[in-house]
Amino acid sequence: ADVLVMVVDVMVGVLEQDSAIARILQRAGKPVLLVVNKVDDEKRELEIWTASSLGLGVPFPVSAIHGRGSGDVLDAVVAELPPEPEVPDTGGPDDHLFAIAIVGRPNVGKSTLFNRIVGDERSVVHDMPGTTRDTIDTVVETPEGPLRFIDTAGMRRRSRVDENAEYYSVVRALQAVDKADAALLVIDAQQGVSHQDQRLGERIDAAGTAIVIVLNKWDLIATEDRPQVLADVYDRLGFLSYAPVLKISALTGRSLKDVLPALRQAEEAYHARVPTAALNKVMRELQQKHPPPLDRKHRTRILYATQGASEPPTFTIFATRPLPPSYLRYIERSLREEFDLGPTPIKIRVRQRAS
Repeated sequence: ADVLVMVVDVMVGVLEQDSAIARILQRAGKPVLLVVNKVDDEKRELEIWTASSLGLGVPFPVSAIHGRGSGDVLDAVVAELPPEPEVPDTGGPDDHLFAIAIVGRPNVGKSTLFNRIVGDERSVVHDMPGTTRDTIDTVVETPEGPLRFIDTAGMRRRSRVDENAEYYSVVRALQAVDKADAALLVIDAQQGVSHQDQRLGERIDAAGTAIVIVLNKWDLIATEDRPQVLADVYDRLGFLSYAPVLKISALTGRSLKDVLPALRQAEEAYHARVPTAALNKVMRELQQKHPPPLDRKHRTRILYATQGASEPPTFTIFATRPLPPSYLRYIERSLREEFDLGPTPIKIRVRQRAS
């Protein structure tokens, strides 16, 4: 083991067997955390200090059955873990860079946008749908560090994919979405959001990929029509409400300066980690503002929460009963606002535990 956790019972106190175990752990040469269990309320916290006689440092008061104090123990365990061993890198130097897939329907300007960003003609730009047959990876140096762009073949409905080469380019484009850390979803502002754009947005969201929506050819939209075009985008892509919408012209370079900062914001949010103590403070506050709804005449209680993973941020909530989708959306909005989680999906899992 890398970290040792010794648990004693506050109800029973320190026993002779506890002292014997503590002496063994002290000789192990490993970090040891002392946890005092069954501390169900603040009244019992004064009783934990008898455990300090074991010589294992400051004890952590917890209630395992209620989840009280478990977040602090988890943070302490993580802090004591040794750094991950270096694994020989079998890939190229660019394999671990933040990867962005440029996706969208055919002829929306993906290749033009790609070439504007990278600064040379790496993709075939032609006014005919489907001229980009294959994925092309290019590393772009930015003031904040390098980014890897994946220019994907034009997405189209399967019924319209006739040629073998076109079929495989679509397959590789879908694979690029799954492998990417973020996606630029390019939409033709003149045509608006189609059903296929919606399905593609759903695929990106389901893949857990950060997303930035790009409205291309914005300069071709009449000034008086622009509010309605934006309203339609927000309506049809309402499930991507966390994603910024950039209004650009890849052909003229209009507002291209906004693309890289938006991607850097997406990268930061994609890798974000929230301290367990801060997370549970927010969970308590949001419950006080709006308690969970009744479930079979019983009020659901959120016991505690922890972030189990990033890329994208993934949270596990321990609750006494199931939480309805509407309340999970409320939790997601609250977490986004409190921790400034930008254009990245958030995954929330609920595990039931007795109170």
